[in-house]
Amino acid sequence: MASNKVTINDVGPRDGLQNQPKVLNLEQRLSLILALEAAGVPEIEVGAFVSPKAVPAMAGTADLFAMLPKGSARYSALIPNMKGFELALEANVPLTSLVIAASNTMNEKNIRMTTQQSVNVSRDVLSLAKSKRANVQAYVATAWACPFEGKIAPDEVYRVTEQLIEAGASGIVIADTIGAANPAQVQSLMGGLVSRFDSDILSCHFHDTRAMGLANTYAAIEAGIRKFDASIAGLGGCPFAPGASGNVATEDVVMMLEQMGFDTGINIPLLLKASNVAIALTGTATGGKAKSWMEKYYNN
Repeated sequence: MASNKVTINDVGPRDGLQNQPKVLNLEQRLSLILALEAAGVPEIEVGAFVSPKAVPAMAGTADLFAMLPKGSARYSALIPNMKGFELALEANVPLTSLVIAASNTMNEKNIRMTTQQSVNVSRDVLSLAKSKRANVQAYVATAWACPFEGKIAPDEVYRVTEQLIEAGASGIVIADTIGAANPAQVQSLMGGLVSRFDSDILSCHFHDTRAMGLANTYAAIEAGIRKFDASIAGLGGCPFAPGASGNVATEDVVMMLEQMGFDTGINIPLLLKASNVAIALTGTATGGKAKSWMEKYYNN
């Protein structure tokens, strides 16, 4: 029987901020993370160990990790390659995330490698991680559709997922990078993955490009998934994926799950405060689609 507990990983401080016109300083980024932690968000993506020239918003991520309290949230960071992993190790990051696109063209345009070459690089990182007893999860990006190739065959996703699990990834995040999936496609692919692999190591990452982020989350829940990425106030968008808009908003996802009877462990009034922090800091975030209703309902 599927669990009633759903884990939310807020990717706002990384995925949400990397594509904003305004680059936040370390203190501002820290204030957003602390607001999320105060709300009881169990997992938070803090930043990325990438070139500050390529992604200025992620500069100083190692310094940011040093500023974090030893709190209850599980912190993570994105790593693009072995160099990123080594920097994350030095910063004592408890969980790092690799990204491999299921689409060859996306990998070639993003990191100048084919999908198989990217998997092979990931194997090297995962091998070192095993020797260091470090946790590394892997994102399978463009899992439903690629901005360059269009629809992705499910067998490609199964193949990449299997290779990454065999190489030692501690978790697999299936990502709808450009927000092109519909609920029927989500239930089909995630159902196929759950039947092949342990559902406990699978999670989903949805964008709201076509206003289907919540519906896709529901479809994945129906398929047996119990862990999701979401982004506070709907922040997001990938600078390397044409057409990608914001991630599905954390406050919308938590509201839906709690009203359906799932337990997220998140305090919604405090989550709304974190959403206000994101809006104030960026000047672009609008908050979840249900935010105005939620503020009336939960703050009375």
